[in-house]
Amino acid sequence: MDDMDWRDQIENNLNGTANTIRAFGPRMVARNYGRLILLSSMQGRMGTKDGASYSASKWGILGLMKSAALELGQHNITVNAILPGLVGTPLTYNEQRFRAAIEQSNRTPTANPAQEAWEARAPTVPLQVGWLQPEDISPIAVFLASDAAALVTGAEFAVTGMLKRQVEAIRSPTAHLSRGKIILPLIMPAYQS
Repeated sequence: MDDMDWRDQIENNLNGTANTIRAFGPRMVARNYGRLILLSSMQGRMGTKDGASYSASKWGILGLMKSAALELGQHNITVNAILPGLVGTPLTYNEQRFRAAIEQSNRTPTANPAQEAWEARAPTVPLQVGWLQPEDISPIAVFLASDAAALVTGAEFAVTGMLKRQVEAIRSPTAHLSRGKIILPLIMPAYQS
């Protein structure tokens, strides 16, 4: 782990998010209302090989979110986090990322790495998508900003297409069966003092 990368990731992702909360939080407190929607990452939740700096910065956002939810809830301010999986953006559409996805499926990259990366990743995701598009994430943000989410705070929302390694988490004690379907709680109760 490179010192410069560590500082850069923590400064941009974690400190940048904290500074945004510090800038807007007092204004929301003055209004006695607000919605803070933080962006973390599944890499923060799961970890990433050769990506400890990024993963740590995104994990830190989850702790920041939960603490801010506890502190700001009394002012009618909700604080939640969205954890996207791999999203197709210019940052992820690159040869190195494509080759890593292909190699993880024990294939050898060919002339069309973007298509091959999609085909390599899609079978590992129950919803059969190689990666998400930005518009796949926006509906949860709209919900969290709405009055319908007034009692949702301190919660994490993974938007991933559900990676198969996440399927193992379904066997957690909080999951239960209903009519033969596995149901996971999606909304955590609001903190009440």
